Amino acid sequence: MTTAAIITLVIIGLAVVLFITEIISVDLIAILIMLALVFSGVLTPEEGILGFSNKATITVAFMFVISAALLKTGALQYLAHRLSKIFRYQFDVGMLLMMLLIAIISAFVNNTPVVAVFIPVVIQIAHESGQSPSKMLIPLSFASIFGGMCTLIGTSTNILVSGISKQEISLEIGIFEMTPVALGLVVVGIIYMRFVGIKLLPNRRSDKNLSEKFNLNKYLTDVELLQDSTSVGQRIMDSDLVKDFDMDIIEVSRGETKFNLPQGDFILKANDILKVRCNVDKIKSLKDKTKSIKLSPIKIGNDTLKETESALIEMVITSASNIHGKTLKEIDFRRKYRATPLGIKHRENIKHDNLYDTKLLSGDVILAEVKTHYIKELKRIEAEDDAPFVLLSEDHITDFNQTKFYTVSGLVLLMVILASIGLVDIMIGAISVVTLLVILKFLSMKELYKAINWKIVFLLAGAISLGTAMHKTGLDLNIANLLTDNLGHLGPIALISGLYLSTSLLTELMSNNASAALMAPIAIATANIGDYQVMPFLVAIMLAASGTFMTPIGYQTNTMVYSAGQYKFIDFFKVGIGLNLLFWLAASFLIPLFYGMI
Repeated sequence: MTTAAIITLVIIGLAVVLFITEIISVDLIAILIMLALVFSGVLTPEEGILGFSNKATITVAFMFVISAALLKTGALQYLAHRLSKIFRYQFDVGMLLMMLLIAIISAFVNNTPVVAVFIPVVIQIAHESGQSPSKMLIPLSFASIFGGMCTLIGTSTNILVSGISKQEISLEIGIFEMTPVALGLVVVGIIYMRFVGIKLLPNRRSDKNLSEKFNLNKYLTDVELLQDSTSVGQRIMDSDLVKDFDMDIIEVSRGETKFNLPQGDFILKANDILKVRCNVDKIKSLKDKTKSIKLSPIKIGNDTLKETESALIEMVITSASNIHGKTLKEIDFRRKYRATPLGIKHRENIKHDNLYDTKLLSGDVILAEVKTHYIKELKRIEAEDDAPFVLLSEDHITDFNQTKFYTVSGLVLLMVILASIGLVDIMIGAISVVTLLVILKFLSMKELYKAINWKIVFLLAGAISLGTAMHKTGLDLNIANLLTDNLGHLGPIALISGLYLSTSLLTELMSNNASAALMAPIAIATANIGDYQVMPFLVAIMLAASGTFMTPIGYQTNTMVYSAGQYKFIDFFKVGIGLNLLFWLAASFLIPLFYGMI
């Protein structure tokens, strides 16, 4: 093994650790990989930035815009609410139709916004049909993964593998190349979820009383300012209560008048009664230090947090959110969204302290109190193409514009047909569709830029440089030889099966795109060593990198439903391990069968 190959292997090892630990965001990790490869001399600067000009990266960027255009028509919201009527009368039929519908849509539209649209609707359906949302949200996420595997444009992972293939061996992957095998997996997946998976899911009822759900009892209290309080006559933002004790003042009662969610420049007066959010231990320590305030626990319940002028909302951070990795303080949450945070649910933990300094991650749920008249504005923000959050509300409605829907879907269909018969390159097709949508004023240039998930774009660009380094240093051949030495004597089926299993397990620990970028060069080298056709090996990587079900961190849609469904980590493992094994066995049989290896 050459020195360059050893350096590349070390960089890969460090990258895997970073991906697993999530210390920094995946897009930053990808850029660090690229820089490390260039500074170490493994790649030239020109080779390092090739990922930014790669067809895969550009195609993915424009596919995000097309997905945003379809979402803007209101078609998904319309379908979701039509589907809800079926659930009221036939829940089992509704579940089957939901998974089929989500799978079909996700084959042509980026599945992250699809899941984002359906999460609040599914929760509403669950409440109306007497079911638990935890019985429905994992099937929603899994169905979107099933569908994304079916076409080249269904997921960025497939486009990435195609880009690596084109760059290394000049082999283009057709838009429906993986469809026959993927459809077999879709059938297996839906049958499993309908008859086995749903029984393994918890019947965890969501607590409609959000104050109890987020355990706010110990974190809300009334504080009365006495005459000699140091906070009297000060603005809220300058008050010792806020600066020294990290309190959020939710309401000020002054005689018969109540001021909900007062602004930072609100002047406090003697005898004001403040409803505050703060750790009780801090409040008690405050009481011991000064006699200028009087404390009394407030009643938690319908009378307290459901005032006519304010309401509680839950905000789920999306995977493409621009507030992912930032704190409430950094995004100026209270001023920007006119809301006061009361708690943050991260995975299985609920956090009440130091909320403004807590780093937000995709899938986190923020409980906030907001003035009722501003909820409409939050819903407008939620409906935008790059919405930073999803509201878990029950009245998520967007008008369905049929004319725009038929135009956008018609252009997408034309792109798919022309690309599938080889008349138009998929990248050029995607750029052409987006250009027409802008010319027809269906999208503005500002909306175009905002629709692109730059996090994924940078991840792909950095990941492609990793594939380039593996190929250039011969590391892909070294690993492929190791794989062939151990499984080669068993034939191509064993090699494909081994590659699929390795990729699947790797994806459970790190980003699906990162694992695909790591394994695609190895798959190409393995096929070349054994003198086999390359395509079935690449299809195995594409399907394995997307088909990840055992953890909530392997795929972004799993992360999104994690907190919304009140799941535990073990819930994904219980349901997903059987599905992962089934997909592995089915793919190990279907891929060789379709490509004439058996």
